[in-house]
Order: sequence, then C-alpha cells, then structure tokens
Amino acid sequence: MVAYAGAILLVDAARFLHDTFNDNPIVTDKLNEPEPPFGIPNGVYATVQKSLASPIHVWHLSHAMKYFKAHRADFQQLGHDEFLRPVLDVIHRLEHRLEISTRRYAHARLRVRLTQLAHFFQRDMKGRMLFAIQESVSRMMTGISLRPGYRPALPGDIATELRTLIKPGDIFITRKEHALTNYFLPGYWPHAALFLGNSESLKTLGIDNHKNVKPRWKRLLDADPNEPLRVLEAMKDGDWIRALISPFSCNSIAVLRPRISTTHVAEALARGLFHEGKPYDFNFDFTHSERLVCTEVAYRAYEGIDNLSFKLAKQAGRMTLAAEDLVQMALDRDGLEPVAAFAPTHHSGIAVGCNAGELLAQTRNAT
Repeated sequence: MVAYAGAILLVDAARFLHDTFNDNPIVTDKLNEPEPPFGIPNGVYATVQKSLASPIHVWHLSHAMKYFKAHRADFQQLGHDEFLRPVLDVIHRLEHRLEISTRRYAHARLRVRLTQLAHFFQRDMKGRMLFAIQESVSRMMTGISLRPGYRPALPGDIATELRTLIKPGDIFITRKEHALTNYFLPGYWPHAALFLGNSESLKTLGIDNHKNVKPRWKRLLDADPNEPLRVLEAMKDGDWIRALISPFSCNSIAVLRPRISTTHVAEALARGLFHEGKPYDFNFDFTHSERLVCTEVAYRAYEGIDNLSFKLAKQAGRMTLAAEDLVQMALDRDGLEPVAAFAPTHHSGIAVGCNAGELLAQTRNAT
C-alpha cells in the first residue's frame, strides 16, 4: 500500500509538471538544465515525462490499481492504523490521477516521442555541433594578440592606487589592447570580473563558513601565495577564484560598485561563489546556468538582491549581458555606480567618482 501511494504521488507530480509547463518551451528547457552541485543531471524533465508515458510503467500501474480495487475492503481495514491512515488518504485523494483513456495515453506517448526526436535533431545534435564549433573558435581567438608577445598590465602606480579604492563586491570591467576578441565584442569594454577581497574581508562579511564558501576556502587561500586579494572570474578555462593579478593584467579598467548594503554584498558574494568551478559558456546564453560567461558571474551573484536587476538583451538570438551594459548601468546609476576608471587611450590617470563616470561616458561615445 505504501509503494502504491508513493507511485501515485510520483504520477501526480509528473502530470502536474506536464499540465503546467509542457506547452512552455522556455520553462521546460530550464527544467531540463543540469545542476551538478545538487546532483541534478541533464534532461530531468524529459526523463520524467518519458517515464510517465512508458508502456511498462503504465502496465504496472494499471495492474496495481486493479489489485487495490479488488482488495479495497482489506486496505480500508489497514487504514485504521494511525501510521497507515495518511497513506490511505493519499490513495483516496489522488488515485484518479492514474486513470487515463487509451486514446489520451496514445496521444501523450506519441507527443513524448516526437518531442524527444525533435529535441535530438533540433537541439542536441545541431546544438552540440554549433557549440563545439563556437568553443573551438573562441578558444583559438582567446589569448591571441595582434601584437605577438605583448603582455598587458596596469602601470604599477595605477595598480597601487586602485588597491586603496576597491572593496569586496566591486565589479571590474577591463580591456586588453591588441586582443583579437576586442573586434568581436561590442563596445570598448569586453570583460568583467567580481572582486572578492581577501580571506580577512570575507571573514568580516561573515561568509567564511557559508555553505558555498567553505568548500572553496582552500582554493581561495592557495590561488597565489604572493597576492592575498582574490576575484571570481570566468575565462576560457572556466569560472574560478583567481588572484587580483588576473584582471589587473589589462590596459584599461573600470570599477563599478553595486548600490546596496554590505549585508547584501555578502549575500551576493556567497551566492556568486556557488557557481565557482563551472565551465565557460562559449554559447553566451544567460538562460542556462550550468556554464557562465564573464559578465554572468556578476549577474548570477547580484540579480534580484535588494531589487538589483539587470536587463538582458537578445544578441545573436540569445539573451545575454555585455560588459558595456554594466558600464551603462553605472552611468545611469541604475543599481551600480562608477568608483574609478583608468583608460589611458582617453585620460592619463585614474578618474574617481563623478570623473570616473565622465571618463566612462567618453569611452562609450568613442565606440
């Protein structure tokens, strides 16, 4: 009886998902996304619907329902037991969810099979092929400089001054001159990283023992023995904790600060670190979270915290967020504000506060 009630609950849940979301491809795609940290594999929704329409499962459930009905009186007696009464209540309340006409079942079965075939040909096969091509091309382009041997880096005095201005939770927007990728990304600013601070600042924020932070604490400490400051940055090798030297290996940099409380910053950093270790998304698609692009690190950390919201835009058929969009948010004081900017192609030194905003506006107008 317990197993029968459990099967009914599973069927009820599967039918609820089908009836509620099956005609909404955006939601079903989201339900099919993997989430490895929670042990959720790819294609869970499709697997559930396939199981629901499985002829073998339908046959077993049909026989179970017939057996229960034939022995209903005996099971009713078991319902007097206080531990089994809730089980019997589930059966009485939801048993009708097992009843389905042959015609409706055949229609559902056919629809599941057609959906699987369409998904395979339109998404799986085509999508994997396109993703493989995009990944191969992107990996090849990343790191290529139009001036071979050139190594971008902030001037020492600029880097030193920036260290006095930055705070945990700041968003870095950077540019490397002569990088081939500059010609394929919109605007002057192509890259973003999330500043974490050092181990002491994370302790001060009270998140050093957070469930998303604690498993990554050793990596945070060991990232660079000569540099205590850390960022969370998605590059072609994935979204990883890195030393500050990584985003500082650039020619231009902007520091943007979310206009939220320190408590909310702590919440955002802990949430952002949940995604650490995920691969890079060469498909640049924000509707999926199993892979991340550089700007998505900030998006996943801050979206919805204290009403901070990012406006995604469709680019090449995908919902995404460019680094230039973050700069514009700061110029508009829309959840972000400019703290500092260094763009030697436009100004020789660091611009701070309102001057940083003016410098960023110049870079926007120049593209």
